[in-house]
Amino acid sequence: MFGYIRPDIPYMYVKDGVLYKALYCGLCKSIGGSCGQCARFGLSYDMTFLSAILHNIRGEDVNVAKRHCVLHPIVRRPIAADDELTRKIACLNTVLTYYKLSDDVADENKGRFSRLFFKRGKKRAVRLYPAIEERVRRGMEALQDLERAGCGSVDRAADPFAAMIADISDDLLGSSADENTHDLFYNIGKWVYLIDAADDYDKDVKKGNYNPFRAAYGAASRAELLEKQGEEVGFLFRGVFARNAECLQNIRFHFNRDLTDNIILRGLPAQTRRVLCGCKDKKDRPERVRVR
Repeated sequence: MFGYIRPDIPYMYVKDGVLYKALYCGLCKSIGGSCGQCARFGLSYDMTFLSAILHNIRGEDVNVAKRHCVLHPIVRRPIAADDELTRKIACLNTVLTYYKLSDDVADENKGRFSRLFFKRGKKRAVRLYPAIEERVRRGMEALQDLERAGCGSVDRAADPFAAMIADISDDLLGSSADENTHDLFYNIGKWVYLIDAADDYDKDVKKGNYNPFRAAYGAASRAELLEKQGEEVGFLFRGVFARNAECLQNIRFHFNRDLTDNIILRGLPAQTRRVLCGCKDKKDRPERVRVR
């Protein structure tokens, strides 16, 4: 995943902010222990969200204690303790980062040096949890096949990545997985793919790379896309948000769900507005396209 899944901080409770930072730091430590220190550079907010929601749905409590870390050697910080689920997410983070960089190498011939930082970590992740790497590899291959074919359907282009995230969630949730969790993670995966495509639109047009919105609508720029197809693009995202809200109502959470509700119900729409309006500053959120 690509770092787009974030909370809407102005509406986050203090307690949730503490938990979020503790999960982030705990996942960073887990990546270092499972995949090596270099792999820690690939840590994303997406995986912090995954840690929060998967622990909650599985009913596995997060133990937080104040500890030292490399970046904060003097003042101890709240850090979530390592566990089996966190180690799996840590390995998933490393594998996804490696394949994302490999995709950059194939599309833009860049990122070869950065990918070297994760090569050893990816091998360690494969040794620990080969099924996770298998899921990611198959999903990315299916995605690349559609992109090479110039798929003109936005929904179809997003399906391989969305299905990959949904299948991985089934594996990580085990007996706690059901139709609603599968659909929730499918739609979150679809959102990640679409928001990344919207964010990279102008760059993809300039470099001649595949972009599902470009293939479907043919606009020469993101500004033109939103001017001519803004309502349809907004409808795609609103459909994802509506299904997410519906799934959340039917999923059993074992603990307080304020943090994950903030991210899913507020954070994703806020990020969508920011990306579609082309804002670089997250404080700027003009309603250029209606997404809620």
